[in-house]
Amino acid sequence: MSWWWAGAIGAAKKKLDVDDAPPKYQSVSLIVGVTGIVGNSLAEILPLSDTPGGPWKVYGVARRPRPQWNTDHPIEYIQCDISDSDETRTKLSGLQDVTHVFYVTWANRTTELENCEINGKMFKNVLDVVITNSPNLQHVSLQTGLKHYLGPFELLGKVAHDPPFHEDLPRLDAPNFYYTLEDILFESVKQKEGLTWSVHRPGLIFGFSPYSMMNLIGALCVYVAICKHEGAPVKFPGSKESWDCYSVCSDADLIAEQHIWAAIDPYAKNEAFNISNGDVFKWKHFWKVLCENFEVEDGGFDERMSLVETMKDKEGVWDEIVREKGLLATKLEDVAAWWFVDMILGGKCMLDTMNKSKEHGFLGFRNSKSSLISWINKMKGYKIVP
Repeated sequence: MSWWWAGAIGAAKKKLDVDDAPPKYQSVSLIVGVTGIVGNSLAEILPLSDTPGGPWKVYGVARRPRPQWNTDHPIEYIQCDISDSDETRTKLSGLQDVTHVFYVTWANRTTELENCEINGKMFKNVLDVVITNSPNLQHVSLQTGLKHYLGPFELLGKVAHDPPFHEDLPRLDAPNFYYTLEDILFESVKQKEGLTWSVHRPGLIFGFSPYSMMNLIGALCVYVAICKHEGAPVKFPGSKESWDCYSVCSDADLIAEQHIWAAIDPYAKNEAFNISNGDVFKWKHFWKVLCENFEVEDGGFDERMSLVETMKDKEGVWDEIVREKGLLATKLEDVAAWWFVDMILGGKCMLDTMNKSKEHGFLGFRNSKSSLISWINKMKGYKIVP
């Protein structure tokens, strides 16, 4: 069966035998944002023995020191603030063997114009250094998202295309740092003959990273743990429309697999692709699954509530849970972005289509219920939540 058809949770999880002779690398990747929700999946999948294009040597770049939950990936970790052009040049110019760049990071600022400026600067800093210093560079893989069709956070619900979203829809008439990144990508690849690109647009991502600003599953796990600790009902914090409507999500491992496919498959070059699991779900059903996995009663939907307000001043409660349950030491602000949960679960239907990706040959998929459970278990397994 094709690797791209694997489809199951935990597929393509072979480990290199530590006693094997060091492989002769066929490809060398640079993951920018290696501690993020998709970067962490790439760092786990790329070094595996059966990953297409391999054996892969993997460099991973992140701004903060390497966290404990990332240390079991066989990668060369580079701490670097890519918003600093001098530091980027110093830290990355020596990487002269890179063949593939996977850019899966972003920075959040107050306005979208500020987002365009900082994210454009970060991406350009990386590409300027790598394209100049890596003569064997073949491909740049950029991750953006469905905000390409929805508009910036500050204009959500005002300028969006009508779903389901497909890749041929025109850009919206609004600032969007995704567009800025694409423009930088298209111009940068012109600097090197034969250099190809791909753009990947996931929706709501189900994955694992305590460092991710957009880890909805992680934040919901923390919310449920706090409710359980305090004996409070575990109510769905979103809107009635979000509770009842069809939703889609993107498994982080599946996104990583599409990145790798596009990096090595000639039919995927120089294209933008949506990436979602290939099924639909309703939060009214998944909320029960979430509660069952923490052995708490499903509080269902009552009325719209804000987690930013509900979870205000809960830092001490979280510290108590971490201490009592022997969890990995984390701060509440690092493992739960309540503003993001409020925004996502207060939104409307955001369905996309995977037709283009399938037509080009990527047939990977995930069962979203299985995906949800697997990431909950990973949060527990790494002792992020009890």
